[in-house]
Amino acid sequence: MTPSDLEAEAKTLILPRFDADLALRLGVILIGLAKGLPVVINIRNAHRCHFHAALPGSAANNDTWARRKSNTALMMGQASLLVGTRLRDKSVTLPEQGYPVEDYSDHGGAVPLVAAGIGMVAVATVSGLPQVEDHKLVVAGIKALLAEL
Repeated sequence: MTPSDLEAEAKTLILPRFDADLALRLGVILIGLAKGLPVVINIRNAHRCHFHAALPGSAANNDTWARRKSNTALMMGQASLLVGTRLRDKSVTLPEQGYPVEDYSDHGGAVPLVAAGIGMVAVATVSGLPQVEDHKLVVAGIKALLAEL
């Protein structure tokens, strides 16, 4: 996926609102989509975790990856896959930009949750699959939530 593909995709993922109920609904949707997959699902903003699930087969390391990818999306206001794609295109790394690897990752799987008229309100993250598949799973979950609203 190119940066322009990811930017265009982000414009299709705008929620009409965001609250704890929608975070829970999205989490449940993601669990349904991830059935049988060894992933961690996390929905949070900078202040609190709204939803977290470690599905069978996932590892504690997936929690760490989810936290790092979420931090990147929260800090940059963009999907971690988009951040990573842009950096790799420029042959630059997050640590070179001042973001330590202990706290940030530019691997895909963290997607900002954007509410119309407000902006980014949280981030939904999946960790446990290859990075593009993590990203696609989150996007599928957001699209399924939008279809319900």
